[in-house]
Amino acid sequence: MAALLGRVALLQAFQARTAARNGSCRSAAALFCFRHSGKVSGGPGAPTRPYSSDLKDDLRVRYLDGDDAGIVVIGMNRPKAKNAISRNLVNMMFDAVEDIKKNNKVRSVIICSLVPGIFCAGADLKERAKMEKSEVGAFVSKARGLITELGNLPVPTIAAIDGAALGGGLEMALACDIRISSNTAKMGLVETRLAIIPGGGGTQRLPRVIGVSLAKELIFAARVVDGTEAYRLKLVSHSVEQNKSGDAAYLRALELAREINPQGPIAIRMAKLAVNQGIEVDLATGLAIEEACYAQVIPTKDRLEGLAAFKEKRRPHYKGE
Repeated sequence: MAALLGRVALLQAFQARTAARNGSCRSAAALFCFRHSGKVSGGPGAPTRPYSSDLKDDLRVRYLDGDDAGIVVIGMNRPKAKNAISRNLVNMMFDAVEDIKKNNKVRSVIICSLVPGIFCAGADLKERAKMEKSEVGAFVSKARGLITELGNLPVPTIAAIDGAALGGGLEMALACDIRISSNTAKMGLVETRLAIIPGGGGTQRLPRVIGVSLAKELIFAARVVDGTEAYRLKLVSHSVEQNKSGDAAYLRALELAREINPQGPIAIRMAKLAVNQGIEVDLATGLAIEEACYAQVIPTKDRLEGLAAFKEKRRPHYKGE
C-alpha cells in the first residue's frame, strides 16, 4: 500500500511564470484569448486566427492566474494537421505532463484544442507513412506511454472536446477523468478502417467507460458518434450546445475546473487515487485503498482548516499542506 501511495506522493513545487491575463479572458471569449495569446488578432469572434507554423507552437500550455490560479490549460495547436499526433506533439505533451506532476500548486488540467472544429484527428498518418516499420512500433509505444502518463496525473483532468476526436484523439480524451463535448463534436475509434486496432489504450478504456458490448460495437464498426449520442452512451459527462466561437465545451470545462478549484487539493488527489485504484480491484481491496488514502489526509493542515472554517462559518483557504 505504501508503494501505491508513493506513486502519487506530492512532489516539490516549482514556481511557474505566466503572462498576465486581462479581464476579457474570463469572459465567454476565454479560449479565444488563449488562442491568440501573444499574437495580433481581432476582437472576440474574429474569423482570422494567425497560427504559427513553428513546431514550438504545436502545443501551448497556460497556467491561469488570479482567481483561476491552479488551473492549467493544455491547448493543441496544429491547424494544418488537424492536431494529429506527431513526434513533436508527443514530446511536448510529455514535457507538459512532467511539469504539471512537479507542481503541487496545480489543482486541475483542461486539455483542449486551439483549432476550431477539431480536437485531435488521431495519429499523424503523413508522418507515419515516412517511418520505417521498426519505427512505427516504437512511436505507438511512446504515444501509448504519453496517454498513460496523462491518465496517471494526480489532479483532475478534463477533456474539452469542441470538434472531432478520432482514433488517438479520443484515446487521449478517454484517459482524462472527465470528458465534456459540444453537441456537434464527432468521436470514434476508427482504426479498423485502416486495418489496425486502437493502440493508445482505446480497447481497454472505452469498455470501462461505456461497457464491453457497446465498446466492441463502436470499435468493430469504426463508428463515429456526435456529442449528443456520446452523452447518451455515457462516453462524455456533458454535451453542450456549440456556440458561435466554437469553444462551448472548453467554457463548460472551465466552469467545472472553477468548481474543483476551492476544494481541498490533497483530498482531491487522494480521492482520485482511491477511485482509480479501487475500480480495478474487488470491493474489500478497494475499501482498504480508500482507508489508506483517507489516512493521508488526516495529518494535513488543510483538514484542520476545513474544520475551523466550518466552525467559524467562513470559506476555507486551502494551501495543499
